[in-house]
Amino acid sequence: MSPSQLENPPEIYELRCQLEQSESVQLELDRRIFNLKTLYDVSKDIFSSVDSEVILRNFLLMVMGNFGVAEGTVMLFNGQGLEAVHFISVGVQQADIPALQNDLQQILIEDSGRQPQKASRDGAILQPDCDPLDIIFLFEVDSHLTGAIGLGPKLIDEHFNENDRELIKTLVNNLSIALQNARSIEEIKNLNRDLEAKNVQLEQAMKELQAALRKVVILESIKSNLCKFVPTAVTRLMESSPSGEIQEARERDISVLFLDIEGYTRITEEIGAIEVNTLTEKYFSVFMDAIYQNNGDVVETAGDGLMVLFMNEDPTQHALEAVRTAETIRVKARCINNECTLGRDPVIINIGICSGRAFVGASKFDSYTGGRWAYTSHGTTTNVAARLCGQATGGAVLVSRDTAVRTHTSFAFERLGPFKLKNLSEEIEVFALS
Repeated sequence: MSPSQLENPPEIYELRCQLEQSESVQLELDRRIFNLKTLYDVSKDIFSSVDSEVILRNFLLMVMGNFGVAEGTVMLFNGQGLEAVHFISVGVQQADIPALQNDLQQILIEDSGRQPQKASRDGAILQPDCDPLDIIFLFEVDSHLTGAIGLGPKLIDEHFNENDRELIKTLVNNLSIALQNARSIEEIKNLNRDLEAKNVQLEQAMKELQAALRKVVILESIKSNLCKFVPTAVTRLMESSPSGEIQEARERDISVLFLDIEGYTRITEEIGAIEVNTLTEKYFSVFMDAIYQNNGDVVETAGDGLMVLFMNEDPTQHALEAVRTAETIRVKARCINNECTLGRDPVIINIGICSGRAFVGASKFDSYTGGRWAYTSHGTTTNVAARLCGQATGGAVLVSRDTAVRTHTSFAFERLGPFKLKNLSEEIEVFALS
């Protein structure tokens, strides 16, 4: 047995190798435990908040504490706007902060151009020209937002080894995820705020819409009620000109029909005003059907009479509609008389019709109390129709020559000859509907 074998027997040598191997395993186990604990501690802090500023500060403090570093900084940089979004430094002299911030910005700008300086294969920048930093790690949050974390030298006067860089790289990856989550949550909050603002605007718009709808309902109710009192032509004018601009009267070819109840004053004295009103409503309600079925428009009413306009664009057509209305009214009046006279004299309806040119539309009457509009027709044609109605007796329907000429193919007329009518300078040739 040699002296060396006596000094180092196989059993001792093997034991020593096992011990060294055990120490190596223990060191590796300790390193991994340290890495896991550091990863846990840092992740717990950065994922417990959704505020980017808080996440960055907690991350920097935890990394500095775990690696025994007295100086550190972290920056988030908007590459699109070329500005620092967040900048946090710990342990750095106040006088050194502006230069440090500028250096980090330049590094991030260069990195955005994919030309990082002094970059190692694991993403760390070793011994950067950024006093007092010993190592810098770059990271990316999204396509526009990048960042850098820089650490000063360790207090135990050791350099950052490969294991340290690998751990920091893992931690920085977690930081990126935490910042992405924070930005997503912030975006959701912003969307919620926008949604709340939109909801407020929508609620206000709904209130305004409901108020507008209430006004529309009121206006429709007013319109519906007014339509019972105003001519259909006026309703059409209102609908065609909602702004209130009313076109004044213009000359056009029309047929005008007047009707009245013969002996209205005598009937009123005999049966009283209330009974006369009921009687008038009964007859005129039936007459209205005939008028509207023939496109007539009642523009004026009196106790015993109506003024009706027929304004079809075709002169022959509106004359036919007027005469057809008169014939229907005459037939309806006879039917009511046969059913409802009940011992009293029948109600006699006299009618006058004239066709021709007249001024039709809105006329304004001004006085010291204000202006008033009326929709009517005036001119010789209107005057002749009124005089013919006054001339008719016994339920006759008297028409002017123009009306008879336009409608003679559809209705039979009896020529009564020329008449001198009140306030008309010339005689008017009059025809009676047979």
